[in-house]
Amino acid sequence: MRSNVFTALCVAGALMANTASAQETITVSGSTSVTEVMEVLAETYQTQNGNTFIEVQGTGSSAGVKAAKNGTSMFGMASRSLKDSEKEPTLKETVIARDGIAVVVNNANPLVDLTIEQIAKIYRGDVKNWAEVGGENKPIVVVTRDTASGTRGAFEDIMSLKRDINGMKVSAISQRAQVGNGNGVVKTIVANNPFAIGYISLGSIDASLKAVKVDGVEATSDAVAAGKYKVARPFLVLSKAGKPSPAAEDFMTWVTSAEGQKIVSSQGYVPVQ
Repeated sequence: MRSNVFTALCVAGALMANTASAQETITVSGSTSVTEVMEVLAETYQTQNGNTFIEVQGTGSSAGVKAAKNGTSMFGMASRSLKDSEKEPTLKETVIARDGIAVVVNNANPLVDLTIEQIAKIYRGDVKNWAEVGGENKPIVVVTRDTASGTRGAFEDIMSLKRDINGMKVSAISQRAQVGNGNGVVKTIVANNPFAIGYISLGSIDASLKAVKVDGVEATSDAVAAGKYKVARPFLVLSKAGKPSPAAEDFMTWVTSAEGQKIVSSQGYVPVQ
């Protein structure tokens, strides 16, 4: 009897080991903005493909580009266009969505519209009081993202928040700005400070704060898709040519398929097809 039980346990253990060894792990890291939609895509795909495990980590766009280049992740995520210095012939770029960058204020702030010029002046520190842009006579608390953030990089490019120092392009955002590491941190700061202004991924907007119009255009997915809302950027997934496994390629094909893109749209982002 003991022999039969022992044999049965051995067979069960072997089956479990074979199942575990058959499971494919796909690693994805990079932009915290892309991470929000990628986690939903990964979870949905895993439920349909039981032998696939997808590990998603939000490490920042710059880190995502490096991870794709050096192979520490099968896929890297970036929430901005690549810099010329980052591009390589063997680095494949796949646009999985487009996203608006919403300029957000506290719900108690009466302002509903700002121009790109006004926003740029606020972030440079040239405008320090809400009264200067049609608001209350209150100091402006500027909130930005960390320097590794793709959202920040795209925001600086769109708002012309770069300056040339000895031939090098550096950020023109005021040194007094508070820095939030991720959309969630920026949201929390702005939602709890009636004088704050920040910028976050359009897909991260909720009732805790409000997005202002930019040049009279509301920050919506439809406006981004139509090209009317100008504060927008691509969501990129990066990989080295020939590096991802067949299972990883199948996942990315699914992400850009009609089914994957339907999820992208449901999460508040603009699908690529």
